[in-house]
Amino acid sequence: MIQNEELPIGFTMELAQHSDILNSFSKLDETKKKELIDGAREVKTRDEMRSYIENMRMF
Repeated sequence: MIQNEELPIGFTMELAQHSDILNSFSKLDETKKKELIDGAREVKTRDEMRSYIENMRMF
């Protein structure tokens, strides 16, 4: 299971603003979650994070 301290804060905060995406994210397997979290670590700005999270609707 992914531990909270491993989650980038911007990822967590933005994900909390999108309950539908959060719900979908919670249903993903651990490998896919890790892939998305690792990708979030590369995001540099709040606007980029918002776009990153909104693009997760595809999953």
